[in-house]
Amino acid sequence: MVNAAKKIPVGAHYGWQDWLAQRVTAVIMVLFSAVIIGFFMLKSGVNYVEWKELFRLQLFRILALLFLLSVYYHAWIGIKDVLMDYIKPAGIRVGLQVAVLLFLLACSIWSVTIIWGA
Repeated sequence: MVNAAKKIPVGAHYGWQDWLAQRVTAVIMVLFSAVIIGFFMLKSGVNYVEWKELFRLQLFRILALLFLLSVYYHAWIGIKDVLMDYIKPAGIRVGLQVAVLLFLLACSIWSVTIIWGA
C-alpha cells in the first residue's frame, strides 16, 4: 500500500490540464488538416498563384497560425512529459526543457514572420 502523504511531486501537474490541452490542440490540427485536404480536393493541380491567393485571406492566415501554434504547444507538452519521465537529473532535464522551449519559441516567431511577411 502506498502512503499518499509520503508521495513526493516531481514537478508534474498530474495531468488533466496538459491532457486537455493536447486534446484541444489535436482537434485544431485535425480541423485545419481537413480544410487543407478539402482545398486540394476541390482544386485539382494547385499552382503557386492559387496557393498565394489562399494565403492572402486574413481568415486563412489566422487559421494557419493557430494550427502552427497548436503544433508547437502540443509538441511542448509531449516533449516536456517525456523529459520528465526519462531524464532524472534535474539540471540536465531543466536544461533540455529550456532548449526545447527556446527552439519552439523561435519556430513560433518564424511562423508569424512567414505567414504575415508574404
